[in-house]
Amino acid sequence: MTELPKTFDPADMESRWYRHWEENGLFRPDRPGAEPWTIVNPPPNVTGSLHIGHALDNTLQDILTRHARLKGRDAMWVVGTDHAGIATQMVVERNLAKDGQKRTAMGRQRFVEKVWEWKAESGGAITRQLRRLGCSMDWANERFTMDEGFSAAVIKVFVELHRQGLLYRDKRLVNWDPGLGTAISDLEVETREIQGKFWHLTYPLADGSGTISVATTRPETMLADMAVAVNPEDTRYTALVGRQVRLPITGRLIPIVADEHADPALGSGAVKITPGHDFNDFEVGRRAGIEARDMLNMLGARGEIVQTADKLVPDELIGLDRADARKRIVALLEEAGALERVEDRVIQTPYGDRSGVVIEPWLTDQWYVDAQTLAQPAIAAVRDGDIQLVPKSWEKTFFNWMENIQPWCVSRQLWWGHQIPAWFDGEGRAYVAETEEEAQAQAGEGVALIRDPDVLDTWFSSALWPFATLGWPNDADPTLGGRYPNDVLISGFDILFFWNARMMMQGMHFLKEVPFRKLYLHGLVRAADGAKMSKSKGNTVDPLGLIDTYGADALRFFMAAMESQGRDIKMDERRVEGYRNFATKLWNAARFAQGNGIGGSSTLEPPAATHAVNQWIIAECVATVQAVDLALAELRFDAAANAIYQFVWSRFCDWYLELIKGQIDDETKAVAGWTLDQILALLHPFMPFITEELWHGLAEREHDLIVGHWPQPDARSLNPEASREIDWLIRLVSEIRAARTELNVPPGARLPLHVRDAGEETQARLARQAAVLARLARVDLIAGGAEEPSGGAAQVVVDEATFVLPLAGVIDLEAERARLTKAIAAAAKERDALAGRLSNASFVERAKPEAVEKARADHADKDAEATRLQAALTRLG
Repeated sequence: MTELPKTFDPADMESRWYRHWEENGLFRPDRPGAEPWTIVNPPPNVTGSLHIGHALDNTLQDILTRHARLKGRDAMWVVGTDHAGIATQMVVERNLAKDGQKRTAMGRQRFVEKVWEWKAESGGAITRQLRRLGCSMDWANERFTMDEGFSAAVIKVFVELHRQGLLYRDKRLVNWDPGLGTAISDLEVETREIQGKFWHLTYPLADGSGTISVATTRPETMLADMAVAVNPEDTRYTALVGRQVRLPITGRLIPIVADEHADPALGSGAVKITPGHDFNDFEVGRRAGIEARDMLNMLGARGEIVQTADKLVPDELIGLDRADARKRIVALLEEAGALERVEDRVIQTPYGDRSGVVIEPWLTDQWYVDAQTLAQPAIAAVRDGDIQLVPKSWEKTFFNWMENIQPWCVSRQLWWGHQIPAWFDGEGRAYVAETEEEAQAQAGEGVALIRDPDVLDTWFSSALWPFATLGWPNDADPTLGGRYPNDVLISGFDILFFWNARMMMQGMHFLKEVPFRKLYLHGLVRAADGAKMSKSKGNTVDPLGLIDTYGADALRFFMAAMESQGRDIKMDERRVEGYRNFATKLWNAARFAQGNGIGGSSTLEPPAATHAVNQWIIAECVATVQAVDLALAELRFDAAANAIYQFVWSRFCDWYLELIKGQIDDETKAVAGWTLDQILALLHPFMPFITEELWHGLAEREHDLIVGHWPQPDARSLNPEASREIDWLIRLVSEIRAARTELNVPPGARLPLHVRDAGEETQARLARQAAVLARLARVDLIAGGAEEPSGGAAQVVVDEATFVLPLAGVIDLEAERARLTKAIAAAAKERDALAGRLSNASFVERAKPEAVEKARADHADKDAEATRLQAALTRLG
C-alpha cells in the first residue's frame, strides 16, 4: 500500500498512467481463447483537432471498450484517421501559398508528395489528443484511409461494383463548389438564411397572343431555361400546355409543360424550369423527356457565365461572375420590359462549409453508385433486427431516407485521395480496372489511355472502415478473425446516412453480413443555452482546456452522465467541476480508508459479514453492479453513470464511512476494502485514471485495473433484514438532522430523544444502533417510560414510531415560530405569483422558452420551500 498524497491532482497522474498502459501494450487484444469484442472509431479527419463532439463520441466508445475488457472479452478498439480529401488539400494549399507556391504550378505528383510530408509532420495532432482523453485504442494497429492495405480495398470495391453494374458514369446535377472546383456531399453544404429578392418576370408566348408570369430567386439562370411548368390541375393554364414562350434576352423558344411540381397557390402558379441548375427542375426536365445530355449549362467550374449549347448567350455576358451576371441580366430584363416587380425575401441559400461560397447545382459527368440496389439488404437488416438502432426512434428516419435513396455521387475533382481506377480512350470510353495494365488489356494494344484525374469521395472509402481495417480483402476468413461484424458502432446522428448507412450497404454486399450488430446514435453537444456550437458564434468549448482545468476523468464522467438517448447535451462547465469534486470525494474516501488500515481486497467475492452495516453495503454494491450492467447492456450511459455516482457519493462516502467510524474491526476493514475495489472496477470505464491510481495505492496488485475483473458479487448470500435496518437508521438520522437544521438548533447541541409507539422491531433496532444514532444525530436516547417534558418539541415520524426532541431552553420557541410563519408566507407569496404567471397563456406562449422553464423551476422550488417550512412549524407543536 502506497500512501496517497493529500491533494488530488489529475494532471501528472493522467499522463503517467496513459503512458504506462500504452507502453505495456494493455490496449492490444491479447487474450487467446477469450471471446472477441470489436468496435471501430469514426475516423476523425487527419487535419482535425479534438472538439467537444469528439470528446463525447470517444468517451462513450471507451466506456464500452474498457467495460468489455473488464468483463473478460478480448476487446479491440480499432483506431485510425480519414484522409479528408477536401480539408487536407485546403490545408496544404494554404501552407504552400505562404511560400508563394501553387498546387497547379508544381503538378499533381509533387503536390501529393507535399501532402504526405505534411501528414508525417502535422497529421497526428488529434491522435495525441485522443490519448489525453484516455482512449484505450489499439494504437499498434492504427489505420489510415490512404494506407497501402486500405487503398487496395478501396480500389477493389470500386472495380467490383463497376463489374457488377452497380457503379457507373452518368451526367447528373451535383452540389458544386465553385470556390474549390469540385462536387461535394450534402454534409458539406450548410444552409444559411440571407436577405435576397424575388424577381417576377414576364415571358411572352411565341405567337404573340399573350404572356405568362414566372418568379425566381435566381434570375441569371433564365439563360438556361428549358421550359415553363404549370400544374396539370390548374385550369388557368390548361389551354397553354404544349405551346411555347420566347425567352427574353436570348429569344430561345421553350415549351409550357404540365407538372405537379408547379404549385397553383404560389405566385402565378407557373415556374421557370432550368434542369441544368436546380435539383427539382432536373427531375421536371426528365419527366418532360429532356435527356441529361441535352440539358443546358450556363456556368463554368468557377461559377462564371459560359456559352450554352444553343450559342444564344450574348457575348457581353460571357465570363461574368454569377453576382455580376445577375445585375446585368436584371438590367437587360428591365430594358426588355420583362421585369414585372421585385420583392424582398429571406432566401435559404446553400454554402460550402469550407469554401464559404454559394453552392451551385451543376450538371456534370460523375461516377455514381447504385445506392437503391445496395440499400435493400440494409433496410431488411434493420427491419429484421439484425442491426439494432439505438434509440429505436431513428428507425423511421432511416427507412424514409433509405427507401427514397438517390444515386450516390462518389467522384471528386481533387488531387488528394484515391484516384479513380478508370482510364479513358480518345472516344471517351472508360476502362475500369485495378491496374493500368489491366485497363490497357481491356482497351487493346495501341489504344492510348488517360487516367481519370478525379478521386473518390472520402465517404466511399470510409464506408469500408468496419472490414478494411481488419484486413479485408487479404484475409480469407469471412469473419476476419472472429472480429466481424463489430459488436457496436457509436456515432453522431448527423452521419447516419453519410457513413452509417453506407457501411451497412458495403459490408452486407461484400461480406454478406451486417458490419455491426448495434448502432448507437448520440446527440450533439450544444452551448449552455441550447444553441448549436459554432466558431462564428464564439460559443465553442475546447475539451483540452476542460481537461487542463478539471482533468479528463471529470470531463468523461460529465459526458456519460449527460448522455441520454435521443437528446442533445447542454454544455455546463459547472457540472464538469462537480464531477471533479466527485473524484476528489472518492480520493479523500480512499485516504480515509488508508488511515484506518483499510486496503485493497484479496477476493472477488464479498467477505463474510455479520454486522448489519457491512451486510447493507454489500447489498447496496450488488444492486449497483446489477443497475450498471443493465444500463450498459441497454446503452443507457446516463443511467449507468448516475447509479455509480449515487452509490459512491451517497451510500459509501456519506453513509457507510460515517456509520463505521469508531467500530472499524477486521470484518469491517475487509468489507470496506472489498467495496472500494468494486467501486474502482465499476467506475474505471468512466474515470480510468483516478481508479487506476487508487487501485495501486490501496494495495500491491498482481495486475493493473485496466485488465482486471468486472464485479460479480453473489446476491444469494444477502441479508434483506440487515439492509432494511440500515435503511431505517439512515432515514431516522436524516429526519432528525433535517428537523435540527430547519429549526435552527445549534449544531453542537445534544438533544434528548424520546420515542413513542415503537414496535418490537424498532425497539430492537434502537438497542443495536443506539451508539451510532447518538453519534450521527447528536441525541441521547431516553429509556422508555420516561416522562416527556412539557413545552415545544420537534416530532419526527419514521414508520410506526414518533421521535420527540424537546427544544425548550435550546431555542427561542416563540421567535422560531414567528420566523417560520414569516418565511412560510414569503415563500407562498412568491409561489402564488409564479403560479399566476404560468397560468397566463400569453406569458407561456410569448415568453422565451428558457424564461418559461425558469419560472416553472422557481415555482417548484418555492412550493417545496413552503411545504418544508410548514412541516418544521408543525413539528414545534
